[in-house]
Amino acid sequence: MKPILWLALGLLAIEVLVMALEIRPYYLPRPSAIAANIMATPGAYLAGLWRTFLETALGFVAGSLFGVLMAVIFHRWVALRELFFPLFVVSQTIPVIAFGAVVVLWFGNTLFAKAVISFYISFLPVTVNTLLGFSSVDPRQVQLMRSFGASDVQILRRLYLPAALPQLFVALKLASSLALVGAIVGEWFGDTTGLGVLLLQAMYNENVVGIWATIVVSACLGMGLYSLVSLAERKIVFWGGEQ
Repeated sequence: MKPILWLALGLLAIEVLVMALEIRPYYLPRPSAIAANIMATPGAYLAGLWRTFLETALGFVAGSLFGVLMAVIFHRWVALRELFFPLFVVSQTIPVIAFGAVVVLWFGNTLFAKAVISFYISFLPVTVNTLLGFSSVDPRQVQLMRSFGASDVQILRRLYLPAALPQLFVALKLASSLALVGAIVGEWFGDTTGLGVLLLQAMYNENVVGIWATIVVSACLGMGLYSLVSLAERKIVFWGGEQ
């Protein structure tokens, strides 16, 4: 309840500040006006929220699984890490706008294309942090498990993955936000629904209140995704606490 309370107090302070300073709505509309704009067309925002959530969730899940898989492969085979990991890093220097244009040309303005863009900008943090977690394992622990006849798969499952979980969840929190950004940017290349579409429509119409309304809905979606990952972290990494 604390984040909700602080958010409510913050919105109330902005409302009072805008009214007291007589700030023009063109620069900063009142939170009450933003809420009224959302409630005027709730169906459009709900549809956009659902579409963007699906794109984000698909890209986030795929990127997370791929990132962990690549971390396992790179940890197991150092030669592959030295060969391909620099390519992973270089791939992230490509602007998401440029990559998104190529993906949309390949797959069209589909949900799958937006999910691919979300996947593209979310997998690397997972790979990097999982590798970092693997490196924290004491080699003596590995030797001890091998002395009891543990296989590579058992060592990975019972030692490396638990050790990497705190770092992994740090990356998952970041990846959830990046995946949302990727989905919204992907919708800018053309679509019929989504928060990115609502944002473009408000920009073209110079609807400042609509822009802020879309920003607020997007922020709520991002906070929700982050909270879900944090909840999973508290349930799974119960020994590590909040990162």
